[in-house]
Amino acid sequence: MSFSAISGRRAALVACVVGAMFCAPPASAQGFKWWQSDTFRRELGLTQDQSTKIEAIFQKTLPALRQQKDSLDKAEADFNQMVEASDDAQVMAQVSVVEAARSELNKSRTMMLLRMRRVLTPDQRVKFVMLQQQTRNRGRSGDQHRN
Repeated sequence: MSFSAISGRRAALVACVVGAMFCAPPASAQGFKWWQSDTFRRELGLTQDQSTKIEAIFQKTLPALRQQKDSLDKAEADFNQMVEASDDAQVMAQVSVVEAARSELNKSRTMMLLRMRRVLTPDQRVKFVMLQQQTRNRGRSGDQHRN
């Protein structure tokens, strides 16, 4: 197999892992911190050091995520009020505000997930994606993975 074929496969695997992490709801929406869950820690072979590092990443990002979520909620509330009483130009301007707020929140979340991903080994990344898929397939919520 050629180097480019191996590189292509590795790139595809990385894209799948990152994509799966991005498709998952944010930790706050999941209702649990997967890196502190006994099930996830055991299945991933997550060390205490890794769990601590991921928690630090989460805690560092959390204030920005909360502020950006509040901004998005306000922009959406303003939009909902405008829909009934405003002209199309005003509504479209507010759509831009809503989508800009959503974009900022998603960028922050994406960067947090990338930083968390860097803490995991390549094998743990693959296992993480599989655990997420199993959880989704069983229709479970994050609360069922708590300690």
